[in-house]
Amino acid sequence: MIPRYSPPDLTALWSPAARYATWLEVELAACDAMETEGLVPAGTAATLRAKDVKIDPERIDAIEQTTKHDVIAFLTHVEEIAGAEARWLHRGMTSSDVLDTSLALQLVRATDRLLSRTDALVIALARRADEHRATPMIGRSHGIHAEPITFGVAIAGHLAEVKRGRARLRAARAEIAVGKIAGAVGTYAHLSPAIEARALGALGLAAETVSTQVVARDRHAAFFAALALVAAGIERLATNVRHWQRTEVAEAEERFTKGQKGSSAMPHKRNPIVSENLCGLARVVRAMVAPALEDVALWHERDISHSSVERIIAPDATIALGYMLDRATALVDGLVVYPDRLRRNLDRTGELFFSEAVMLELVARGRPRQKAYEAVQRCAMKALGGEGSFQGLLGEDAEIAGLITKDDLARCFDLDHALRHAGGIVDRALAAD
Repeated sequence: MIPRYSPPDLTALWSPAARYATWLEVELAACDAMETEGLVPAGTAATLRAKDVKIDPERIDAIEQTTKHDVIAFLTHVEEIAGAEARWLHRGMTSSDVLDTSLALQLVRATDRLLSRTDALVIALARRADEHRATPMIGRSHGIHAEPITFGVAIAGHLAEVKRGRARLRAARAEIAVGKIAGAVGTYAHLSPAIEARALGALGLAAETVSTQVVARDRHAAFFAALALVAAGIERLATNVRHWQRTEVAEAEERFTKGQKGSSAMPHKRNPIVSENLCGLARVVRAMVAPALEDVALWHERDISHSSVERIIAPDATIALGYMLDRATALVDGLVVYPDRLRRNLDRTGELFFSEAVMLELVARGRPRQKAYEAVQRCAMKALGGEGSFQGLLGEDAEIAGLITKDDLARCFDLDHALRHAGGIVDRALAAD
């Protein structure tokens, strides 16, 4: 991922130095486990740790120019530094034992960082949902005024979605926290399941149920799908902010800081640049699901068609989503909400949003539903055409007036009644996990 969209902690996690350090971590854990079964001289791992091996990524790259194999280049470099004891590393192992187990560690560590960021977004959304639990606004379907909601309910919907995304991240973390130390085709020909269990347990990982030369890639596909769903939820939030900030709507907008500029040509502009940025990055994260799915179908016990893909998508997807979560949290925290504009927009359709309440009242008084619908629609269309107020036209309609008194009709136009459950909806979102 380019530096512009790269949080430093996630970038560091995927650096060459961190990658090779993780490889060494796996090799030493396996060495420890082999010592317990007498396959490696006792104290080998401790001796190697005491040498405090300082890995030089550039030296590994130089060796790889000859070996054309990164793990062999890594092991060669470690032997250069650590000496004779390093010959015991990688005993009975294959490259993917190191690569897949290390990838699991990196993905788990990246997910932990993503989960902490998701927690921050949840806190921000919860605060704003509670703040505006009773702030009326118009609900929209197809972009058209529908029935009233509150701004708190709108934010609560995003809160619930982000919480579901967090649950998917937790599940993905559990599914991806799997490695293998099982040899060339996963049969422990020169190792044992006990060695694998001991080594992986020391690393905080479980063993793949049935491995080949690699850990099964359906796990990784599920992981990237979970990332994509979190990104999609952020995009839905950002899309709503973009609509709310439109000049014709002006119900809420991104915080515009001192010294900020909106346009190089038009000094008056305040654009939803954060939201647009989030929508764009969501497309990038989602696009990484397809190649992850393609990686599932490897030939027989393994090919390396997945390797080049994962070298790109694992860092880029986790780094991009980390950036998105940071920026989405700042967006929600700083969102400027205009309750007066929300109310003015609510009132723009002249209480037409009470049409269902009137229709149901007619049904309750014996009118067939479709006839009631037609009668209310007739008055609604006149109101939309500027022929009078909706409530007034209903009261003057002979068919309707014959069934509903003006007092009963007025009771259908009760905003508090329409929103009586809004607070409960917000509370449900706040309580959900």
